[in-house]
Amino acid sequence: MASFTTPQAPLDAQISQADALIYWNSIPATVNGMLGGCPHISRVDIRGSLIFLEKLRRLHPPPCARSFARGVDCGAGIGRVTAGVLSRVCDVIDVVEPVEKFAKEVHAADRAGKGTVGEVFVTGLQGWEAREKYDLVWNQWCLGYLTDEELCCHLRRCGKIVKEGGWIVVKENMSTNLQGRDMFDELDSSVTRTDTKFRSLFKDSGLKIVRTEVQSGFPKALFPVRIYALQPLTSL
Repeated sequence: MASFTTPQAPLDAQISQADALIYWNSIPATVNGMLGGCPHISRVDIRGSLIFLEKLRRLHPPPCARSFARGVDCGAGIGRVTAGVLSRVCDVIDVVEPVEKFAKEVHAADRAGKGTVGEVFVTGLQGWEAREKYDLVWNQWCLGYLTDEELCCHLRRCGKIVKEGGWIVVKENMSTNLQGRDMFDELDSSVTRTDTKFRSLFKDSGLKIVRTEVQSGFPKALFPVRIYALQPLTSL
């Protein structure tokens, strides 16, 4: 069972990416493993993401009419989102995933759409060097393994590699701490941030929220999940 703490010292200073890799390398390369024993939420999650993208397209039409030429799935795991979401909206999807055994599964995943997997980067987000420009940069359930400073660096990089009119998507758990603080999980060495913290980090990274909403349909026992669509301030 996860053990959450909320000490006074900066929580992100406790993040150990080495410990996180040890944890994830002990987890099976399955949907059940990726979702912490809750595989039943995958369909709801994927549907929520697709509906969110449909709303974005309708309210903020991108330059591309039907599909994005290239997207990237950051912290992709075994490619659950690559296969279920991005393959339906992107022609080519690059993947960034630090756990090698997970990255090897990405090509084998049954894709719901016609999009194909492009480059697979076996590295953490803090060490990723993008080689392309992207119409869609997807970050889901992976940013808690970055310190605040590393996260800002990653978000600034996203702002530089997203094409004009494209979107940076962040979909993450929200802290439920009653004092409105971030929460540290000792099990996998990650931080669950508050909505307020994310908004502050987005601003510090030169990004603006285009749209945001809370994922619906998840069990109340789980953390609430919020999805954000972001763009560089200079493009708005």
